[in-house]
Amino acid sequence: MQDPQDNTSAPASTPSAVPTQPGWERQALEQLAFAALREQQTARRWKSGLRVAWLVFLSVLFWQAFSFNTPTTNPSLPHTAMVSIRGEIGSEGEGSAENVMAAMRNALEDSGSQALVLLINSPGGSPVQAGLINDEIRRLKALHNKPIYVVVEESCASAAYYIAAAADKIYVDKASIVGSIGVLMDGFGFTGLMDKLGIERRLMTAGANKGFLDPFSPQTEAQRKHAQAMLDQIHGQFIEVVKKGRGDRLKETPEMFSGLFWSGQQAVDMGLADALGSLDGVARDVVKSPDVVDYTQRENVAERLAKRFGAAVGEGAVHALRMGSSLR
Repeated sequence: MQDPQDNTSAPASTPSAVPTQPGWERQALEQLAFAALREQQTARRWKSGLRVAWLVFLSVLFWQAFSFNTPTTNPSLPHTAMVSIRGEIGSEGEGSAENVMAAMRNALEDSGSQALVLLINSPGGSPVQAGLINDEIRRLKALHNKPIYVVVEESCASAAYYIAAAADKIYVDKASIVGSIGVLMDGFGFTGLMDKLGIERRLMTAGANKGFLDPFSPQTEAQRKHAQAMLDQIHGQFIEVVKKGRGDRLKETPEMFSGLFWSGQQAVDMGLADALGSLDGVARDVVKSPDVVDYTQRENVAERLAKRFGAAVGEGAVHALRMGSSLR
């Protein structure tokens, strides 16, 4: 028989060991605090870096917006002034009479400019805008007594040549497109197609010719003759400007004023241009001032953003009006 005292079980095992190092709670809190501090410092660095990057970006944008038209060299020194005419000649953009004439005035009023070169690369455009620029070239030549030259890049056709004819000399590349001395008025007529589809054009006018050139109405013979007479008159004005500007240098042929265009070498042979040359060559060899200063009036970033914003606002307003009318 066993002794009751022998049945006593051994004491239960002790729980998992607890850190016995003195001050471990303090060390853990310190580590957590330092980790949080390092995280805050890293976040501050990122914020500071982003702020500096945005500041640099805005500074560059501001500089481009308000210093885009500044000359690249000191205008007071002797130089060749240059004004570029690119793209379609119209009432807006770099090819408008307002921008081109302002740039020409600034260029010739500068005491350091020895001559003005119009760098043209345009297929033509508005005869009204071209006529305004042509008249201004003649006025500025008489006012400032400085030569005005034209240098053609790829093309100088139609209204662009209307402008070039007023210059003292025209320089072209041998492969340039020059000429196209003519006037056109284009459009479409859908009357036959509408008859086949059974569509009736309901146009009401006050005035017998108020619907003149309406593409959905038939054109009368009187209206066609009126339009042709108007084109012939503008064409005659174009021919007169070319003859006045080129003078005895022009070797006139029956095809010269027919609307055809020619290569630069052919234009020189016909008297439509004076010689082969480039911008740098004219500045160096003709003007004798190789430094070229660009006076072209260009739209800066602020103006482009303003136009886009205005267009977006206008589109939104039109869309809102349409939505409002559709809900009624």
